[in-house]
Amino acid sequence: MVDWLIDPFRYQFMQNGLYAAILVGITCATLGCYVVLRRMAFIGDALAHTTLPGLVVAYLQGWSLFGGAVLAGILTALGIGWLSRRAEVREDTAIGIVFTGMFAFGILLMSTANSFRDLTHMLFGNILGVTNQELRLIAGITAVVLVSLALFHKELVLASVDPVYAEVIGLRTDLVRYGLLILLALATVAGIQAVGVVLTSALLVTPAAAASLLTTRLPRMMALSSLFAIASGVIGLYFSYYADYSSGASIVLTAIGIFLLAWIYRTIRST
Repeated sequence: MVDWLIDPFRYQFMQNGLYAAILVGITCATLGCYVVLRRMAFIGDALAHTTLPGLVVAYLQGWSLFGGAVLAGILTALGIGWLSRRAEVREDTAIGIVFTGMFAFGILLMSTANSFRDLTHMLFGNILGVTNQELRLIAGITAVVLVSLALFHKELVLASVDPVYAEVIGLRTDLVRYGLLILLALATVAGIQAVGVVLTSALLVTPAAAASLLTTRLPRMMALSSLFAIASGVIGLYFSYYADYSSGASIVLTAIGIFLLAWIYRTIRST
């Protein structure tokens, strides 16, 4: 039994994958609580897909794919915040406009590339291919996100729960929204290397949604969400190693399984 548990992590690539899964899980899970609280589930999917033009431009120019995704994600976040800064355009509408525009632009750029091979792993994830340098970048993003959430916890909670009151007492809710969108963009880019563009949004929403079924207190929700995300990463890696399935898909499906268990538990308790 001990050998069964230890054997996958005798390899460096599995160790890097485990570290990446834990870091990305914590980052996405904590931010995901605000995504669920503010009913912004679509934002993760939008940000994940709108990094595509940044990836393609970086690939065509020979730049860092990770850096290109970061730049595209931040520009997307700022664009969504700018479009929705007034009541004329709702935030979900702004997300839809920027999402479709950036994704279409990325597809247009992809058609000019001679090969899609180097872009495929960014679309579908390659957590077992995470290098030490990429791991350091992911760790840096995790640190920035967690420190920012700790420093501006009260402002984020107030702007999310009661934005009208927040504005009355002088809080700049537009700046809070910009900050949250940028943090979400950074978290999304960190998740892309682990599970890819297509599946990143699931890690932003699913663990937090499962935690929200079990508690309404935000600190406890963040702790449970992080626990669920880490468990999804570890279990998913074991499953992909022994069953020879896609690591990213295994992690996300494990997260969905945890959500279903939480939903069943909530249903039983409420009856």
